[in-house]
Amino acid sequence: MTKPAKIAFIKARWHADIVDRAYEGFLAEMPDAEVKPFDVPGAFEMPFLAKKLAETGEFDAVVAAALVVDGGIYRHDFVAAAVVDGLMRAQMDTGVPVFSVSLTPHHYQETAEHETFYKAHFVKKGAEAAGAVKSVLAM
Repeated sequence: MTKPAKIAFIKARWHADIVDRAYEGFLAEMPDAEVKPFDVPGAFEMPFLAKKLAETGEFDAVVAAALVVDGGIYRHDFVAAAVVDGLMRAQMDTGVPVFSVSLTPHHYQETAEHETFYKAHFVKKGAEAAGAVKSVLAM
């Protein structure tokens, strides 16, 4: 019998009601895994924590989820690029796979229609991340 995978799941707290759906979708597809959640204020903090968690040797993989939107004050694309680059560096530096469920819609609005769509979409993306984790850990 193989031991269950140990996964760290980082959740950004901006738009937590949407981002947390990715965690739900992930858990539904990984019922036998030991998944430990971690919260960070926003997406920008995810790469640092991902690297620190990977360096502990406690986790087989790290998953990070965020919704990065254009808030009108700054360009969300530079935040998204920094986050994805940082997550990639975390996995390359540690050898522990790091997965991103970080979405960057260009025209997100806090409307019932968008919130409903993105909540369902994050469930789907969380499930897809679980599939990616399973594939990589099976290698």
